[in-house]
Amino acid sequence: MADREIQAVVFDLDGVLVDSEQQWDEVRRGVAAEAGRPWPAGATRALQGMSTPEWSDYLTAVIGVPGRPQDVAAEVIDRMASRYRLRLPLLPGATEVVRRLASHWPLGLASSSPRQLIDAVLESANLASKFRVSVSTEEVQAGKPSPAVYEEVVRQLTVDAQQAVAIEDSSNGLRSAARAGLRVIAVPNKAFPPDKDALSLASVVVHSLDDITARLVTSLAERG
Repeated sequence: MADREIQAVVFDLDGVLVDSEQQWDEVRRGVAAEAGRPWPAGATRALQGMSTPEWSDYLTAVIGVPGRPQDVAAEVIDRMASRYRLRLPLLPGATEVVRRLASHWPLGLASSSPRQLIDAVLESANLASKFRVSVSTEEVQAGKPSPAVYEEVVRQLTVDAQQAVAIEDSSNGLRSAARAGLRVIAVPNKAFPPDKDALSLASVVVHSLDDITARLVTSLAERG
């Protein structure tokens, strides 16, 4: 099948382009620990993919961090931004895969990070111009695993979701992209591997960003 049958590629950010999942976990755990609140089993996985309003509400309502959700969110985001200023944790091959695929298709970004951090990462990595569209889950009605963020990205790209490819790493991200109707390439996060049922939603599983070539993306049109 011809290249044109894939109309766009949509990247996740955290865990795909930046090695930030563990940093988010450390920062949120730190905020909870400073408030004297224990970290519940399952909290880390539950928080992955949530929008800013969702995870800040979880920290206050479920974990018990004192304060208004918006103030807790601001503190966590400021701490993440400080870490990024010290060192932007781009994953190996991140810049190359974006540039490689941008030469063939329009790119979108569907991220659970707040707009402040999305823009900081793309500007610092000199990748902002490569993305035609970027959407944060805080800009739609629900975070991942809801399909809302992917649905909004493909809407803005004016492409058919079934002719777009998503690149994801986490359980909730894989579920989000699949529910929106995109074909999915999974790059499993080694620190937080996705659940087997979520991984089964992927059209193909790769071990690194270097494995994601234009030929691989094109081949997904033939996989249905």
